[in-house]
Amino acid sequence: MNTAEFKKEMEKQTYIVADSEIHLHMHEMAQRARKITVEMNKEYRTPEELRKLFSELTGQKVDENFVIFPPFNADYGQNIKIGKNVFINSGCCFQDQGGIEIGDNVMIGQQVVIATINHDLNPEKRKNMLPAPVKIGNRVWVGAHATILSGVTVGDNSVIAAGAVVTKDVPENAVVAGVPAKIIKKIASVLNSQCIEADKKSGITAPQTDSPPVRIL
Repeated sequence: MNTAEFKKEMEKQTYIVADSEIHLHMHEMAQRARKITVEMNKEYRTPEELRKLFSELTGQKVDENFVIFPPFNADYGQNIKIGKNVFINSGCCFQDQGGIEIGDNVMIGQQVVIATINHDLNPEKRKNMLPAPVKIGNRVWVGAHATILSGVTVGDNSVIAAGAVVTKDVPENAVVAGVPAKIIKKIASVLNSQCIEADKKSGITAPQTDSPPVRIL
């Protein structure tokens, strides 16, 4: 099996049986990913060197504004799609066999985990796997230590609070927090509150909102 064939199976969310051809291909590609990420992580690398290594890992050239702080780990490497002007902080782990898509102007905090594989709940089949992609929209901010689980789509402009475990889709312009993550704010509400607070400091009278500004992360 080659990478193109594997990706087609992942797009179909094919059930992965342990020790099958697909599973053995995953193991083979994991070794490739480890070799590249070791090069990224073992010593200081310039931003240019890191972009080159990350491009090699994913099989696609990242733009000149892409920034990553090592260490970084990926299980497959070649099922990651990165948009423009993306920042990935240190200690992140991408389990990307099922596919990870990250939009433009995304910020990902320290030690974030993105997982695209579930194991079968049947104890007799526990080594078998169910892949599903994670898709992150444009201008998303993922806080430190957050975990995004398989099959989740995060809408544009949304914020994943630090430590959140995201098990369901996140709509656009939402702030989610907690375990499991739930919507705690809408971006428009936060912006409105911040504007009113600024108006108060400037001596401008403005109507009250439902809540004061909050520190999200």
